Amino acid sequence: MTPVRPHLVWDWNGTLLNDLSLVVTATNAVFAHVGGPTVTAEEHRTRFRRPIADYYAEVLGRAVDEEEFGRLDRIFHDAYRTGLTTCRLAEEATEAMRSWPGSQSLLSMWFHDELVPTVTTYGLDGHFTRVDGLRAAVGGDRKAAHLEQHLAELGLDGRSVVLIGDSIDDADAAESVGGRCVLYTGGFTDPGRLRGSGRPVADTLTEAVRLAADLS
Repeated sequence: MTPVRPHLVWDWNGTLLNDLSLVVTATNAVFAHVGGPTVTAEEHRTRFRRPIADYYAEVLGRAVDEEEFGRLDRIFHDAYRTGLTTCRLAEEATEAMRSWPGSQSLLSMWFHDELVPTVTTYGLDGHFTRVDGLRAAVGGDRKAAHLEQHLAELGLDGRSVVLIGDSIDDADAAESVGGRCVLYTGGFTDPGRLRGSGRPVADTLTEAVRLAADLS
């Protein structure tokens, strides 16, 4: 009997969308607003984590409360939107999606009302059984609860799911629902951090899909 492929959940920012440079620019707009330092892409990849307020606090050397983070998050997204049209899909993104033999969906921590038309603009909406983004006014939190809701809407058991993402938080989210994760080194997190987590790691998206298939 042919084995049933698990459902594949894709992360968006830093995974299918190659927006690291824009994210670093927008992050530096946040830090400049409060007199903080400028971070390089490599510094960002080494230090970035969720909740993002904790990352900001580490870089700024002081606490960032919920109210202040809300203001900083708006500054980040205003800067991000300004440069979004410069972003391209990650290398092999379309090829990787086409190579997956089962169902797949997209879960992003970017705002849902902006995510959906953007995915359509890139011509990807036909690949996914469902596309979900953040439905809150402020971002920055962990992905686990959002993945749980995403799978509930799909009617899927987390144990039948593999997630491909670029952060430790993606792996933590997958494991929180009983799923598995393949981590991609081309996004927001330093490859050494990803490999040090002990999860499967891929340097390309097509390799990530092959590793995800091996987990079935």
